[in-house]
Amino acid sequence: MATIVPFRGLRYNPEIVENLAAVVTPPYDVIDTPAQDRYYEKNPYNIIRLEYGKTFQKDDDNNNRYTRSADAFKAWLEKKVLAPETDPALYLYDHEFTVNGERKTRSGYICAVHLEPYENGIVLPHEQTLPKHKADRLDLMRACRANFSPIFGLYSDPGADVTRTLREAAKGTPDALFTDEKGELHRLWVVRDSESINRVQKLMADKRIFIADGHHRYETALNYKAEREKSSRITTGEEAYNFVMMTLVNLYDPGLVVLPTHRLVKNVKESYLSSLPKKLKGNFTLEEYLFASYKENLTPFLEELSQRSRDDSGQLPHLHVFGIYFGGKLYIASLKDENKLAGLMQADKSPDWQGLDVSVLHSLILEECLGIGEEQRARGDHITYSREEEGALTAVDKGEFQIAFFMNPTLVEEVTNVAANGEKMPQKSTYFYPKLITGLVINSLD
Repeated sequence: MATIVPFRGLRYNPEIVENLAAVVTPPYDVIDTPAQDRYYEKNPYNIIRLEYGKTFQKDDDNNNRYTRSADAFKAWLEKKVLAPETDPALYLYDHEFTVNGERKTRSGYICAVHLEPYENGIVLPHEQTLPKHKADRLDLMRACRANFSPIFGLYSDPGADVTRTLREAAKGTPDALFTDEKGELHRLWVVRDSESINRVQKLMADKRIFIADGHHRYETALNYKAEREKSSRITTGEEAYNFVMMTLVNLYDPGLVVLPTHRLVKNVKESYLSSLPKKLKGNFTLEEYLFASYKENLTPFLEELSQRSRDDSGQLPHLHVFGIYFGGKLYIASLKDENKLAGLMQADKSPDWQGLDVSVLHSLILEECLGIGEEQRARGDHITYSREEEGALTAVDKGEFQIAFFMNPTLVEEVTNVAANGEKMPQKSTYFYPKLITGLVINSLD
């Protein structure tokens, strides 16, 4: 199924850039304007200038963020700020971080993956994309002809044979080692050994890849490939634009973490708001959660949500439990009868999709209780997404939003099951933590 290949990645030249922490960034889609300014000021060779350049009022077709990225990319190559590997390689990558007070290491590897249309069932998405974001990434790819950031992909390898093969080939000091601005440790080994690479390719040949993060960039790469093929007289299928850079992580890796994304809701009619407790009690058990200092420390509340979601019988992946904050009170809403869920949800969806917490929230609470249907959600007038629990409470208290819904994290197997069914999850169903770093390796498409 999946075809992965080594590539001659471009990496920062240590003779010119001594501190990688000064030139890498998080993914472009989590960088706001103040952060963009900060990365610009941090180092003249920061990857922000390539991946997510500034825009100016006088920008036109000949001088804009994309042309400036292309000019900088060309200049950095000429100055050898970025240097290519001597041979095609795979890149073993360890990312060490702290989550919920626990230190973890997520292991993966960077490679080039053959682009496959979703309908082939080899590379599978799990969420919808927006045309605006794809247009932006396509303009950048046209201008620079490169992948500056890897797509985050998952594959199933219960025995961890792929990681073990790369680990054995990558003994010794990492080729890149640094601690980023959040105190997270990054280690990268360049694996050039052809025997090890061949073994990894054989191990991956029967696997599918699930996109964890980077759907817009993957679909952009497909569109770019079609453009390049159309403009080329002769194609072999082996050109660099037939592949896209990915960081692949084993589904069974102990460092793979999914965190919840909570929902903040506004612009709800007062009639819906006042009747919410009564309507919720149709399908849910609603209990007020009494905890005097919850605004300072929501950890016990979140642990309670997690505990209540566990199905001790082992028959279900989890039970459906939500935290709700409105009217100055914190509640726990638990689905009354899990056996009746299928009859309450959209009949044209699979049991896997119906069982997602986000599906239940959107269908049985947002739509049925608050009148926020699919059309209203698509307009973006009602829902904002938050990963900060205390911040969500404060936003409601300030009147910026009317309700906060606190979620349990989506399970990794739920993501892959829904994707394998050819279905898309509701927006912001997953948050794989931490995000991949941008700037470790660049993939040229020429």
